[in-house]
Amino acid sequence: MNVLLVGGGGREHALAWAIGRSPECSRLRVAPGSAGIAADHDVVDIAAADVDGLTRHAIAERYDLVVVGPEVPLVAGLVDRLAAAGIVAFGPSAAAAAIEGSKVFAKRFLARHAVPTAEYRAFADVDAACRFLRSADALYPLVVKADGLAAGKGVVIAASVDDAVEAATGMLSGTAFGEAGRRVVVEELLRGREASFFVLTDGERFVELAACQDYKRLGDGDEGPNTGGMGSYSPSAFLDDGTRSRVLREIVEPTIDGLREEGRPFRGVLYVGLMLTDRGPLVLEYNARFGDPETQALVPRLDEDWLPLLHACASGTLEPRPLRFKPEAAVCVVLAAEGYPGAVRAGAPITGLERAAAMPGVLLFHAGTARCDTGGFRTAGGRVLDVTGLGATLETARATAYAAVSCIEWPGLHRRGDIAADAVARRATA
Repeated sequence: MNVLLVGGGGREHALAWAIGRSPECSRLRVAPGSAGIAADHDVVDIAAADVDGLTRHAIAERYDLVVVGPEVPLVAGLVDRLAAAGIVAFGPSAAAAAIEGSKVFAKRFLARHAVPTAEYRAFADVDAACRFLRSADALYPLVVKADGLAAGKGVVIAASVDDAVEAATGMLSGTAFGEAGRRVVVEELLRGREASFFVLTDGERFVELAACQDYKRLGDGDEGPNTGGMGSYSPSAFLDDGTRSRVLREIVEPTIDGLREEGRPFRGVLYVGLMLTDRGPLVLEYNARFGDPETQALVPRLDEDWLPLLHACASGTLEPRPLRFKPEAAVCVVLAAEGYPGAVRAGAPITGLERAAAMPGVLLFHAGTARCDTGGFRTAGGRVLDVTGLGATLETARATAYAAVSCIEWPGLHRRGDIAADAVARRATA
């Protein structure tokens, strides 16, 4: 197959690694790719958000499959444009991708189909939002979420009225997240353990992927601001078989069926962000694409060829069956630039990559790097590198990942030191 992969982050580097290994892949190009991806695959200088440019390119090159990684082109309708041109694409239509593109739509969809989630209110008016936040009906702490896409950062946990009013005002005024914040969701703060649950679906049938855990806060112990993700591991240590079955029955099936019934069938990977509570598993959010950095831990564990699975989803021919996963665990640690998730300074030279990459059981995925004039790599983004360690146990995988992390340096490097530590402790006491 002649394949185009859209995107250029760590998620796409992991997907390129997986697709490029397939015996069914005759050629793989990545648009726009990255310096790290370009070391192994052809890249095309077309931005992931350039729907017109990507469509023209895909038509000219007659790709057998286009795999869309990021959420922005999905919400903008890239898959719709490709389908109209007769090109098979992995990813949902714009109508189906609304479950990620609009949190207000997602919450209303959840309510319509009786899918368990947090109680919420939606607002488009600053005064109305603030009146509610100052009322006795608002129970603190609570969560304020921007309606639209905000690169994983449009969520504020507000401990007080002042915090909530400040967050809602910043979003609804457009100063915090632009148009993405012109509507907000205010919802109860759920207590429990988060988990990331993935299924591949062709709009009717689905297959379950291994669950992951990710770590969204910047600092150890889940301190600091929310980020796009500071690390992940797979399989989940907190999602037992009974809970998995309940998630499939109470959440996944009614979501896929509900979207199809509403005339927006979902083809691609459905990501359900869960909170495992004493009320059972509840939906925190939907994503319409693979998670980042969960993909970097999930992809290496599949003991099958990823490419025919992606093509089957896109073409409506998915066979519902249990997938084979390797027994080994994977732990991914994100290395970020100083200042992330705020403004960062790019251009710091990175050392130690060759030494880390040579370690057994280590995979390096580039999230935000560029080439130096000397031929090495430098930082070029907030999240810079994803270091994945594989091992027979979570403890071994974690040790492998952090051993590789210790080899890599640049001025201002930031990373969490506790990725998967809670899972290792749970395993040890189980």
